[in-house]
Amino acid sequence: MASETHGAEHGAEEAGGLVFHPMDQFIVKPLFGDGPIGMFTITNATLWMALSVVAVIALMIFGSSRRAIVPSRGQSIAELAYGFVYKMVEDVAGKDAVKFFPYIMTLFMFIVMSNFLGLIPMSFATTSHFAVTVVLALAVFLTVTIVGFVKNGAAFLGLFWVSSAPLALRPILALIEVISYFVRPVSHSIRLAGNIMAGHAVLKVFAGFAAIAVVSPLSVVAITAMYGLEVLVAFIQAYVFTILTCVYLKDALHPSH
Repeated sequence: MASETHGAEHGAEEAGGLVFHPMDQFIVKPLFGDGPIGMFTITNATLWMALSVVAVIALMIFGSSRRAIVPSRGQSIAELAYGFVYKMVEDVAGKDAVKFFPYIMTLFMFIVMSNFLGLIPMSFATTSHFAVTVVLALAVFLTVTIVGFVKNGAAFLGLFWVSSAPLALRPILALIEVISYFVRPVSHSIRLAGNIMAGHAVLKVFAGFAAIAVVSPLSVVAITAMYGLEVLVAFIQAYVFTILTCVYLKDALHPSH
């Protein structure tokens, strides 16, 4: 009975035209039909992830395939992205980390492209979902941990032993270092998903207020400003995720404090 009453009130509010639900844009839905979502169901999330992959391939492979002396717009963007990430890897993680550049470049391009495509009206922001960002963060965590042990063996555990600290404090600091190490994938994933989700939710709120005639001009200005900010955030969050990956990789390659 209570659910029926709530449903009636919900319908009445929607009939008024002033109710909007900022979080509805993050609901994962089947692309075809309205049935339950299974392991192999094609959803709006999988569609936009696939489009992100296609967009990266189009930019990095087809956009720079001609390798002209006077580059086209697509080739210029591809070369800028390549040089930007390569320098980041080399400067942060060191020259011996360059062998991991293809993996880090793939991470950066997928995240930044997903973030930008998520800003298209009626699109789906895949990086706003923890299911996506957690997988990316866990992949980085496992890769870095495996590389650390393969390259350094037991010496990798030196990452947790702060030799520069007083001897009495080292066990306590070691425990803190171990905890912070295993918290890395949590903070790595939440930072990206949280920022993208918050920005899109705020955009939806301002868009909802635009339906009210009195504040419509203000809402349009606010939406324009917020949209410009979200374009910047889309790039910055991809950059932060990538540079943290480089920092973690540096710890794996050079674990000693």
